[in-house]
Amino acid sequence: MAKRTSPQALTQSVESDAVFESAAEVFRLMSAPMRLKIISSLCNAEKNVGQLLAEIDTTQPNMSQHLHTLYQAGVVGKRREGVQIFYRITDERVAMLCRSVCTQIAMESEVVKAG
Repeated sequence: MAKRTSPQALTQSVESDAVFESAAEVFRLMSAPMRLKIISSLCNAEKNVGQLLAEIDTTQPNMSQHLHTLYQAGVVGKRREGVQIFYRITDERVAMLCRSVCTQIAMESEVVKAG
């Protein structure tokens, strides 16, 4: 006898699949250390590429590629002021997740160093 799935269970399954897909996309975006550094830097203030490069050791093309990825995903927004483009966090949940995970890892590594 085949097991029948209720419409409610099917709807919940599809909704939870969508949640897991969305979470996986957020984790994919955050899987590059360079993007985590950019997100962390932008949590403090809006910055242009030059300001980000002063804080983060990478090349301008690499920085631009990661900023483009974050922009396409809706994590950062940008605005033009003259020839400068300023970037800012637009998805606060990603910034919060980044802060939370990085802070926890930093605290744990301090405990290991102290121990």
